[in-house]
Amino acid sequence: MKTFSIITILFSTLLFAQQKESVTPISKPDTIKTIIADSLAVPDSTKPKKQFDVDAVINAAASDSLIFQVKKKKMYLYGSGELKYKSTDLKSAKIFIDYQKNELEAFGIEDTSDTAKVKMKGNPHLTEGGETFEGSYIRHNFKTQRGYISLAKNKDKEQRYEGEKVKKVDKSTFFIEDGMFTSCESDTPHTYFAAHEMKVMQKDKIIAKWIFMYIGGVPLPIPIPFAVIPNESGRRSGIIIPGYGQDRDRGQYFYNFGYFWAMSDYMDLALTGDYYTKGGWGARSRYRYAKRYDFNGSFNVGFSRLDIGEPNDPVKNQRDDWNLSWNHSQQFDPTSQFSANLQFVSSNYLRENSIDYNTILTQQIVSGANFSKNWENSNISLNYSRTQSLDTTLVSESFPNINYSQNVFYPFRRENSFADGKQKWYELIGISYSGQFSRTNQKDAVKSKSDMGAQHNINLNFSPKVGYINVSPTFSYQEKWYNKRLKLEPARYEHFYPNGKSEMRDTVLDTSVKELNFVRTFSMGVSASTKIYGVMNPNLLGVESFRHTLTPSVSYNYQPDFSDDKWGYYDSYIDSTGKKVRYDKFTREVFQGVNGGRSQSINFSLGNVFEIKMAKTPGDTTKEQKKIQLLNFDASVGYNFAADSMKLRDLSLSYRTQIGDIINFSGSSSYTFYDQIVETNQYGQETYRYVNQYLASNGKGLFRLTNLNFSISSTLSGEKLKSSEAEKQKNPEANEDQVAIKKKDFIALYDDSQAPDLSIPWNLSLSYNYNFSKPNPKESDIFSNISADLGFSLTKNWKFTVRGSYDFQEKKISAPQITVYRDLHCWEMNFSWNPLGSYSGFRFEIRMKAPELQDIKVTKSDGMYSGRR
Repeated sequence: MKTFSIITILFSTLLFAQQKESVTPISKPDTIKTIIADSLAVPDSTKPKKQFDVDAVINAAASDSLIFQVKKKKMYLYGSGELKYKSTDLKSAKIFIDYQKNELEAFGIEDTSDTAKVKMKGNPHLTEGGETFEGSYIRHNFKTQRGYISLAKNKDKEQRYEGEKVKKVDKSTFFIEDGMFTSCESDTPHTYFAAHEMKVMQKDKIIAKWIFMYIGGVPLPIPIPFAVIPNESGRRSGIIIPGYGQDRDRGQYFYNFGYFWAMSDYMDLALTGDYYTKGGWGARSRYRYAKRYDFNGSFNVGFSRLDIGEPNDPVKNQRDDWNLSWNHSQQFDPTSQFSANLQFVSSNYLRENSIDYNTILTQQIVSGANFSKNWENSNISLNYSRTQSLDTTLVSESFPNINYSQNVFYPFRRENSFADGKQKWYELIGISYSGQFSRTNQKDAVKSKSDMGAQHNINLNFSPKVGYINVSPTFSYQEKWYNKRLKLEPARYEHFYPNGKSEMRDTVLDTSVKELNFVRTFSMGVSASTKIYGVMNPNLLGVESFRHTLTPSVSYNYQPDFSDDKWGYYDSYIDSTGKKVRYDKFTREVFQGVNGGRSQSINFSLGNVFEIKMAKTPGDTTKEQKKIQLLNFDASVGYNFAADSMKLRDLSLSYRTQIGDIINFSGSSSYTFYDQIVETNQYGQETYRYVNQYLASNGKGLFRLTNLNFSISSTLSGEKLKSSEAEKQKNPEANEDQVAIKKKDFIALYDDSQAPDLSIPWNLSLSYNYNFSKPNPKESDIFSNISADLGFSLTKNWKFTVRGSYDFQEKKISAPQITVYRDLHCWEMNFSWNPLGSYSGFRFEIRMKAPELQDIKVTKSDGMYSGRR
């Protein structure tokens, strides 16, 4: 904000709240009679009314002298004079006030310490509401609110203006002669705008004509005839200045030209468009709304029309792409909330209109909306989900999707069962419930398919403790409701060849039979687990103790064979070879059908946690002892008694560790116990088939590795600078009680680039992924790649970022990108370069940093960056 209001002093009596040194009277009348009126006197109604009255305490101070002439009604402040009135603070070497003329004068004095040249010191310095105004001389009439300032300078947090002469004509308007406006904080600005005449409208705008832009003290040769510069903080309505570029396929173009409308403190609208000389255009709109503590969201609509081919090309065509998205978040009360993140987009819109690498490579759009309500022991949610494939045009939707769940409750538990510390066995029986209703729809360019169903799950658990062992019997019941079932029937049809010949072929027809169906299944089991601790106290290298925690667990589960004919969930048909083919009648439904085959399995698992506890620093009683987990290692294996062959399940191992805050490591592997034999198919190719023979019985070891994968990641960064410059980079919010949308978000309406954090000297992110699979003894497949993201500040103003990945099998670099940022004080430079791949290109831009001046920029782009936002 730019405010020029010298001081409003309305008083007929003077209140001195502060005096640093002395008050020198020039006459000695009875000041009690002169200044303080008799409170019992009756006022004379015939006397003229006072022109001003004191409505606040005035603080006056001077380091040399403060003189008040009572009869002449004048006051003089010498030597670092200061007047404070309400939110206004005026400082100057000399301040003169004439109460008869209602005038105030303030000016500096000559600096006698420097004899080489004439210099002034103690020039007037006005502060009001956190803003400052300086000048060599100030004259102000506090009755008419008019004033004059010579060699004036005004400065706030983001911009300032100066002038040889400033004339104030009312409370919020003043004129500047030979003025200068800049957003540069330097005393000698790198960039500024100069005009002979300027009009400043407080908290509104600066109007000037015939403006010269100076860069490095050198004016540009062509002036700007007329300009209106915003002079208010926060969001404001106005024209969005377009960018210009040239592209081989699109020709010359203007992009992001439009209008921003700050509708209120709670909503705004931005409309932007593009135009290409070789044919084509684009339009976008973004509507945002927000109410603090209640809701916020945005609507985005985009459309682009591109002409494919040369202007005179007979096969030239047009392609239309579009995008529609809605984001919303709302908290109704502490137990109810609604959120939505929906996007509907054509297949090529993101590829043709984005410059973000990850957005361009997007293959699938996932969106949805959710309403949820929570109670003390239960919750319900209503969901909509949508998945869109940009390559196949397949769209999958689910609505409504209703979920309800009831937490575990104990129907047989007494209210005071914990009072005596003894519970009956039946009081440990708990019941939980969850239910779901879902309707799904899948469609592509050819066909669509719709399904719906309901599912209920009831779980009973019983958790007694036998000594140090936790025993948990369980029983689960599941019921599914469907309105149709699948029916398969063999059929024959005539197939015609291009030469006119034909032959009969076999096929299977599938139809849906509309009827209400219930699919009921159940399972039961029991599990037991305990913990075993091993502790060692080495007191070595700062390690006080080492602990190994083992968690052995065994479980038994049983489930009948629901594919048996007696349950009625499977059907069959006879194929052309006379073979009976059985199938699940509900395999294509929302919650699918049932698992075929009986399951009667026992599973073993062993969890291992290795950790250390560091010794305390002697004499330090404030810090807690540090505990570090060295390794988590789990192993599991199972045996299915009901399987007809290969009853022993694969051995599975998983491991993870974290070394401080530097390295994360995780992985898993699986091993088979069974052998494979080689067979030759009808084409002479060798294939492998598992047989019911252990590797150990054939002398090939106990087990064989079939899959191994692990990943290592690390994130490192230098210590964040704690300087004033780093603090300046933090974008402060506007008044949170009044403005619901941040200023930086307004900028992002049409420019998504954000300045990097220069307070972090360097940061490095590395990740390595390795996957090894061996489906048979002779074949193996390996995939491994490393990804890196390096950012470093070469100096306090230079920021470099390099990112990309390397495929060790393909031996090539994928998606490399180099970005460079340079802080040019009141300007900034951005450079992005993608050297390889289908989306190679570069973008170079220099622009002013001030939000209201960011449309002053120079941009050059090529490749994927041309013609894009």
